[in-house]
Amino acid sequence: MTSAPHPNTDHIPVRVWDLPTRLFHWLLVAAVVGLVITGNLGGNWMTWHQRLGYAVLALLVFRLLWGLVGGRWSRFRHFVRGPGAVLDYLRGRRRPHDEVGHSPLGALSVLAMLAVLAVQVGTGLISDDEIAFVGPLARFVASDTAYAATAFHKSWGKLLVLGLIALHIAAIAYYRLRRGKSLLPAMLHGDKPLPPDTPASADGWRQRLLALAVAAASVAATVAVVNLGNP
Repeated sequence: MTSAPHPNTDHIPVRVWDLPTRLFHWLLVAAVVGLVITGNLGGNWMTWHQRLGYAVLALLVFRLLWGLVGGRWSRFRHFVRGPGAVLDYLRGRRRPHDEVGHSPLGALSVLAMLAVLAVQVGTGLISDDEIAFVGPLARFVASDTAYAATAFHKSWGKLLVLGLIALHIAAIAYYRLRRGKSLLPAMLHGDKPLPPDTPASADGWRQRLLALAVAAASVAATVAVVNLGNP
């Protein structure tokens, strides 16, 4: 076990975030912001709230699949660590490549965000507010379940999403102000300055064509789920 190397002049740009991962990230940001705005506006905006919810479902399916076949540092097996690695990271005992992609602590934040958004989408699909919105799968659950899902979706679920967003922004600010590292540029252009022996993520045309196929499958799966509610 060794400490993570400090930045030096021997570092070179290494592709960490492939283009599909970067597009997923920013599309998810836009969709979640749109969901918060339309959810607060209510009324006729709920049509767009529903559409954005479907978009998030497709994005989540894509990220789950891309976590299996995507670029190296986007794959779950390369950034999800066990409890021991997380504790070592918190104690300052850094391992090689701990901060190439998601750090052990950052990985927990990513998983938490994906899980909370999945729950929000799920409760939205079966919700029924008895006024202006009925989820496409509400007919498959009892009325009490639909009402409970609606209550969670509009209260605790929403607060959890906003809390994780605030935590994410705070972590970005901490890395920038306290550790002198800016996390945003790599999510824009994909590269980080790293030692030359750091494995890079594949990000060529073959990878991007694979991403298109995965995206198409994700959209198809979303449409199939939504259409389950059609009588």
